[in-house]
Amino acid sequence: MRMLLLTLLIGLSPWCTAAQIYKWVDAQGVTHFDAQPPQGQPSTTLQTPSSPAAKPAPMPGGGVMGDQKAIDDKVKKQVADQQAQLKAFCEQARTNLAQLHNNPRLREEVEGELRRLSDAQRQERIVEAQKQIAENCQ
Repeated sequence: MRMLLLTLLIGLSPWCTAAQIYKWVDAQGVTHFDAQPPQGQPSTTLQTPSSPAAKPAPMPGGGVMGDQKAIDDKVKKQVADQQAQLKAFCEQARTNLAQLHNNPRLREEVEGELRRLSDAQRQERIVEAQKQIAENCQ
């Protein structure tokens, strides 16, 4: 229970330090500080200094920014490689689709023999190629 309370207090501490603080002096000359202004008393608002932002610890071999730049460069290279592979795939798929449309006498090699595609097989391959292009190419 104490651990839960401690964790809660630590978690809420940044909000506690950010609240406005009011200062006033009562009739006896005692100075008071509170989160709420007094009723019927003149008070002044104190500016609380904000805590400095935590700086990330420097990493050996280039620091935080150097490591992030290396990661960014690696990711950019991977994306560029994937885009190049996709472009090559799309060019090949479009070439194959053009061959299927323009050449009614296509043959394929099956078990070492060349066999001619039937019109139904050719149409199936046209539909399949169009589907692949639509899904993968822009």
